Amino acid sequence: MGTQRLVYLLGPEANALIFKHDEWFRAREAFAALEIVDGPTSVVLSDGEDHVRRRGLIRPAVAPRRIDGYLSTMAGAADEALERIRPGEAFDAYAVLRSAIRRSTLRILFAGSMAHHADDLGDLLQPLLDLSDKLPPVLSWHRRLRTPAWRRAMAARTALDAFVGREIARARATAPSEQDDRAGAMLPLLVHGRDGRGSGLDDQEVRDQVVTMIAAGYETTGAAMGWIVYLLGLHPQWQARARDEVASVLGERAPDPAGLAQLSLLRAIVSEALRLYPPAMISARYAVEGFEHRGERVRPGDLVIFSPYATHRDPGVYREPLRFDPSRWLDEPAPASSEFIPFGGGKHRCLGSGLATAELTVFLARLLRHGPFRLNRPPTSARGFSAVRPHPGVTITIQST
Repeated sequence: MGTQRLVYLLGPEANALIFKHDEWFRAREAFAALEIVDGPTSVVLSDGEDHVRRRGLIRPAVAPRRIDGYLSTMAGAADEALERIRPGEAFDAYAVLRSAIRRSTLRILFAGSMAHHADDLGDLLQPLLDLSDKLPPVLSWHRRLRTPAWRRAMAARTALDAFVGREIARARATAPSEQDDRAGAMLPLLVHGRDGRGSGLDDQEVRDQVVTMIAAGYETTGAAMGWIVYLLGLHPQWQARARDEVASVLGERAPDPAGLAQLSLLRAIVSEALRLYPPAMISARYAVEGFEHRGERVRPGDLVIFSPYATHRDPGVYREPLRFDPSRWLDEPAPASSEFIPFGGGKHRCLGSGLATAELTVFLARLLRHGPFRLNRPPTSARGFSAVRPHPGVTITIQST
């Protein structure tokens, strides 16, 4: 690809090799296209000691105890969106639920004033997301030529940074308190958090982690939700079983930590959808050291590509890999960490994986509570680079119960 040599290492053995030897690679060059959105200090683009420090300071905000406190926020955002839909009315479930997940993410991150501007922030982020979805050489030409798309993205980033900067300043001016802790907002944790050496995140680092969580929190999770709806529309028998589980475990209640733990079939459906349609179908690392794999030499400077999509659909790893079968997550041993990688692996495994799977399970439970749905129009293709989404959407109709 231009002067860049690409090396494809596919399958569980290659995944395990890449995840085990983090010191052979850098993430910054591999994910350079994301810098336009996430910023230069994002944990996604960080390496070495910077990555370890930033990851450690972010981790408390997405710890299991914290996620338990976010469940009611997720359910509320889902219900607000779905209650506007009338039985018998066809709608694009991907678009509706993606917007609801964005609102949920903003409320989890910031609670107060920023959450009220979720749709405005989505409008600001979209020109940036559109550019980050381009292949690196295409993005480079947009930058060099200062195309209209590039100029729109830069104007959007300026406005986005100003918005986020005001929230960071407000959080800096407010001392951390038990009230902040109970409110369930992440921003105070990012602003006031300290590691064992007393180190915290500066304003640029907070900004970059915040925008990373916003973008990843609804772009990739929204795409995954679209595929879940599509698969359950194709397989009404699994949808019926899932509805029975929701009715039996939760009734009309929103999921709480105990209830979520009992939704084993819903969690299996989420895992099976992530297996078939991992939002990041390919991922990469930039090689800084040479090494051999199966007799082939990887050189410093190579861009090493690995693929969750290829691994998850490998018949040597999964029986009948193209078949949607959630029972494989209920009746069979869990796959190895190199065999199921929707969130990557190793030291760069996505920190928000627990938050994302909880959000997908909660949103699915609330959708099923509203009644059985029929797939009216399936997606015609999968689109995207950093988050592969159903195109042009997933049109369904919720039927009366």
